[in-house]
Amino acid sequence: MKRLLNQPEAYVTEMLEGIYAAHPDQVACVGDDVKCLATTHKKPGKVAICTGGGSGHLPLFLGYVGDGLLDGCCVGEVFQSPSSMQILETTKHIDNGAGVLYIYGNYSGDILNFDMAKDMAEMEDIEIRQVVAGDDVASAPKEKAQIRRGVAGIYYVYKCAGAAADEMMSLDEVTRVAEKVCANVRTMGMALSPCIIPEVGKPSFEITEGEMEIGMGIHGEPGIQVEPLKSADEIADIMLPKILEDLPYENGDEVAVLVNGLGATPKEDLYVIFRRISQVLKEKGISVFHVDVGEYATAMEMAGMSISLLKLDDELKRLVARPCHTPFFTQVQL
Repeated sequence: MKRLLNQPEAYVTEMLEGIYAAHPDQVACVGDDVKCLATTHKKPGKVAICTGGGSGHLPLFLGYVGDGLLDGCCVGEVFQSPSSMQILETTKHIDNGAGVLYIYGNYSGDILNFDMAKDMAEMEDIEIRQVVAGDDVASAPKEKAQIRRGVAGIYYVYKCAGAAADEMMSLDEVTRVAEKVCANVRTMGMALSPCIIPEVGKPSFEITEGEMEIGMGIHGEPGIQVEPLKSADEIADIMLPKILEDLPYENGDEVAVLVNGLGATPKEDLYVIFRRISQVLKEKGISVFHVDVGEYATAMEMAGMSISLLKLDDELKRLVARPCHTPFFTQVQL
């Protein structure tokens, strides 16, 4: 393992201390718990949004706390859920009097701890709603969509729900928007290499030299097929039909497209992938409203990428286009 770190067991804490030191005007820790982060720009009367999950996925979770997006976030150690008490304390800190929406991925530890935090928060008279993202089409067939993993497509849930809250929609309306995005976003990923958890010091799984795994999850969960590495166009042609067929996305639809790097894939490669995506969508009569290319949900130094499509209507177009600003991500009005 060749990494820029001190003691592996201090990795997450020192990473967070670096974020606070770099961006004190935008984010701060909640109380004395460095793993609970909140925006410094509170907006009275606004629905607050909280997320969380394991560390190791930047900018996912922590990177989307800021103006027009999320209000708070809790993280655990690498690939480990935050505790229910951390979520509760963050909830209490970010509540603006209009209720709090929890948005998080479909993983058992996160579900357990957010459920417990919800119960405790409601005992303190904070109204809570929950939306669980499960956009990974490779993780379960369509008839079992309720067990699908949440992956990079959760970015669009954050984006639209955060914009809705910034428009001062009610808690019920912000929740409705988040659920609408979940119903209309689909993702599939692929991996070229494993990643290393610092405290473990060695890969937790293997991908043979010259091979790729289609459908692998962001923690190394098994994909749907392993085969020899193919060209960028061939990879896109394997993945994109599985996404398009799932909703399905059809002629006349308008979409937002996210091509997400998993941590060690050059942005140039991602644009090569998008080149093919744009060709296929044009052939199918699907128009592209907006494109996001870069690292939005990573897995340490894993090489690979994922493709997400969000089917849009006029409301979602307005919310996707709304400006936002965090230490990791800024968008001007589209």
